[in-house]
Amino acid sequence: MMNATLTQQPKLQPGKARAGMKDTAPHRQKAARRNAPGRWLAFFCLLIIVCALSLNRTEPARTDAEEQTTVPFRPIAQPGNSAAETVIDLQAFRQTSSLRISTAGGNQGAATLINLNPEINAWYVLEVAWKGTDEIRAYHLENSRPRAQRLTLDEKYPQGIVILEGKNRYPCELFAGTTTGPLEQARSSRMIDASLCSGRVYLRNPAKGHRTSLEAATEFFRDQVWGGEKVIVLLHHLLQDKNLETGELHASPQTVPGTPAGAARADLPREASIDPKYSGQLIAAPNLELTLEGTAPGGLRPGAWYTAHGNPGIYVSLLRPNFVASEILQSNKGLVSNLDSVEGSALCYLVAFDLDQFDLAYELGTEHPSVGWSDHILEQMRIPGTPGPDGIGSIAPLVATGLINPMDARSTAAVFTAGFKRTHGAFKSGELALKNHGSHYGFLENGVVLSTLQPGLSTIYVRADGFVDMKTWTADDGKLMPGIRYARQNGVPLIEFDQTKQSGVPGTLVNRWGPGNWSGSEDAKLRTMRSGAALAQNGGKRFLIYAVFTSATPSAMVRVFQAYQCRYAMLLDMNALEHTYLAVFRMQGAQMVMQHLISGMGEVDQSGPDGPIPRFLGFPDNRDFFYLTRRNR
Repeated sequence: MMNATLTQQPKLQPGKARAGMKDTAPHRQKAARRNAPGRWLAFFCLLIIVCALSLNRTEPARTDAEEQTTVPFRPIAQPGNSAAETVIDLQAFRQTSSLRISTAGGNQGAATLINLNPEINAWYVLEVAWKGTDEIRAYHLENSRPRAQRLTLDEKYPQGIVILEGKNRYPCELFAGTTTGPLEQARSSRMIDASLCSGRVYLRNPAKGHRTSLEAATEFFRDQVWGGEKVIVLLHHLLQDKNLETGELHASPQTVPGTPAGAARADLPREASIDPKYSGQLIAAPNLELTLEGTAPGGLRPGAWYTAHGNPGIYVSLLRPNFVASEILQSNKGLVSNLDSVEGSALCYLVAFDLDQFDLAYELGTEHPSVGWSDHILEQMRIPGTPGPDGIGSIAPLVATGLINPMDARSTAAVFTAGFKRTHGAFKSGELALKNHGSHYGFLENGVVLSTLQPGLSTIYVRADGFVDMKTWTADDGKLMPGIRYARQNGVPLIEFDQTKQSGVPGTLVNRWGPGNWSGSEDAKLRTMRSGAALAQNGGKRFLIYAVFTSATPSAMVRVFQAYQCRYAMLLDMNALEHTYLAVFRMQGAQMVMQHLISGMGEVDQSGPDGPIPRFLGFPDNRDFFYLTRRNR
């Protein structure tokens, strides 16, 4: 599908993938040197893997999605069952209809069409059973225009489905034969998103998601080597500051392009509150890859916002935690730890998106986060005989593609990685470890519950109308579920909104490593590269902020988000550039130009004859991610 999908999407322009750089080759060489420690780790681990595989060569394991094409799917459990048997049972609002079907050759069968969430109206499952066989084949259909059209079965049209759009009805033939016809042709195609019904519907087919050598090595240690998790933690200790940046400080010239220091602009996020002694400084970040407008020769004013070149509504800011105003650094001492000199001087990159101009979406990777049990939970929290906390061990018959869908590909403006894998996506100590079977992090895609949202966890979600919000989930928030299109949980809050103070305040578990599940060693208080998401507001304007901290504990993250007056903030992923990946796209004529936030992030992209092929947009990935599309497209 990779090649086929790229034919539907704009090509990347050779030489333009790092737009704004005078010489891309030296820049890539510098990025390679910065990533050398991580590569040595991957090389060391892969060497062990090669040796192991040479002694015991086996066929590569299939993903759950790959197995769907060969393993018949059993009928869905009926509503009201006490335990879920499939992911369909988790969909409390689903609507189901059935119909006798036939082919032109006279073959008879039955079809069941399930709209998994009618309020969102994006994902359907079509089950087909032909007379004379016990096999039930399931197909994951995606509605390309969920706000305008609806899929249905009609007894007057037993050859397929009918698409309703206002007063118009569009018959779509699917059942030309039991093993032939458009539906089976789409399944046997090499397309991940195979077009049906003249592009009105897509069949989602399984894909093999890309994984980096570092991921392959760590997963081998974790799954195949006794005590491998301890080895991984030790290596993280040794390499905790391998991505550390401090930036170069320069005295600010008297006249700096762009907004004067302290000037307020209603169309930008609020500037960070910093110590006045740093107001005359500029930070030069040689690894910043995004081209910005209005910059000075010496760098950026710390805490100020700059517009991304050619991308209105996207803004970039730089800050060190030790630049934050002293009154913020001295506040909430019981909740936030003092910063050491390393993380205090570690550079933070922030990218803000104007939510009036962008829609936010979330996609699962082909493998992560999975829906089974986390390795972290206490053994007594497991439900005996079940493969996962929701009763399911895979999302079959649904398919996670690890790829932005064809409808959004051309309008995608940015993409960034999401949260923890399921392996670490639950609690092994503290109060949350003893609740809800370990409080596994939940997630939804296109209104479909893939893992139940759990109370007490930080949640970023998108409503059906496109409104983006973040909150600590509560048991009462179940009432929101019918109208939520996307949601992702990841741990506990860094910043929560205090209704009394009408401002963001540090979360109650920021400096409690185990109960907060911040990852790393509680004794060592592991410092590492981390990413986070936050919501900020300036007057009536709302902004989603994605931040990368080159070396930080949660306390340093909190201080930075406080400085920018964020209303809510949560941790996403950590430990490597590939886990904190962000790429920004813009159209230049008919070509798409890609830039990354930090040089070195592009090392996980692929290369083609026309230039770089972006992760998540040009080829499927095993990790989950968020992406933003420009409105009014």
